[in-house]
Amino acid sequence: MPRATGTVDSERAEQVDYIAENLLPHAAILVRMIVKQVRSREISRTEMEVLSILTEGPRRITELTELEGVAQPTMTLLVKRLQEKSWVAREGLPDDGRVVMVSLTEEGRAAQQKFRAQFLAAMRSDLQQLSDQQLQELSAATETLSSFVDELRQPAAPPGSSPSAA
Repeated sequence: MPRATGTVDSERAEQVDYIAENLLPHAAILVRMIVKQVRSREISRTEMEVLSILTEGPRRITELTELEGVAQPTMTLLVKRLQEKSWVAREGLPDDGRVVMVSLTEEGRAAQQKFRAQFLAAMRSDLQQLSDQQLQELSAATETLSSFVDELRQPAAPPGSSPSAA
C-alpha cells in the first residue's frame, strides 16, 4: 500500500531539518580536527582560508571580509600579515583608489599548496580508517554536496524569467 503524501512530506521535512541542523556543525568540527592535526606556527587557519579563496583570483578586502565572516579591520590586519610574508599583494584599482584588491603571489600559492598537501595527508589518513561501505557512502555524499554547492553558486534568475529563456 502506498504511503500517504503527508507522510512522505513529513519524512522529507525531517530530513531537511536534520541536514540543516547537522551538516555545518559537523563539517566545522571536521575542519577543526584536521587543522589541529596539522597545526602550524607558520600559518593560521584563517590565513590558509584566505589564501585558498585567493587561488580563485584577486578579491576586494570587503569580499574577503564577507566570505570569512570577520570584521573589516580584522581582515585588513590579516592581509597585512600575509603581505609581510610575501604571500599576497595589495593594489588599488586605477579608476578607484579607495578599492583595495588582494591577489595571491607565487610565494603565497606555494605556501597554500604546501599547507593544503599537509591537510589532505591528514584527511587521507583519517579516511583510511573507514570501512569500504562508509567510504562509498561518504563519496556519494561528497558528490551530492558538491552538486548542491555548485547550484547555490549559480546566480538567481530574475523574477518572471523562465530557465529556458535565453
